[in-house]
Amino acid sequence: MPTAKKEQTIAALKERLAESKYLFFTNYAGLTVEEITKLRTELRKDGSTYAVVKNTLFARAAGEELAKTLEAFLAGPTGVVFSGSDPVAPAKALKDFSDQVKPLEVKAAYVDGAVLDAKQVVALASMPSKPVLQATLLGMLASPLRNLVGVLAANPSGFVRVLAAREKQLAESAPQNASGVSSENATGVSS
Repeated sequence: MPTAKKEQTIAALKERLAESKYLFFTNYAGLTVEEITKLRTELRKDGSTYAVVKNTLFARAAGEELAKTLEAFLAGPTGVVFSGSDPVAPAKALKDFSDQVKPLEVKAAYVDGAVLDAKQVVALASMPSKPVLQATLLGMLASPLRNLVGVLAANPSGFVRVLAAREKQLAESAPQNASGVSSENATGVSS
């Protein structure tokens, strides 16, 4: 029978799992407390958290289906990144930490119901973040609309210029009398 402390840990993990859409599993072996603290600080910048977990307690908190899916990665020292908004930001933070501070083994990630291996997590880290992708998409969608507004705004002014040019053309080719002088000029008085 689990102790009260283990039950509290399981309940806390269940809560974290409910709030998280994306999970990243790492092997924290060889990291010092300072290095783990630095990793946590980097992950918090984007709203992610990092916890060292007991594999058996995590499996119980995850439930039977998720635990079975992640069973291969719940072995040895395991640290879990819990992220709720963007899978790219924690992947980038893990890669940057591994490149700049100390190599960190990423076991796998659980993103949108699919398990990603370490190579796929590195590929995910190279993608633009969700806000950048949204801004790019918005720009792509807005560009044709801006062009359409420009064309629609240009046509009335162009139409007015064409009318003015035609008016000038008609004024220049006013009816002339037989001598080639306009009727206005022949009499000297306009009618």
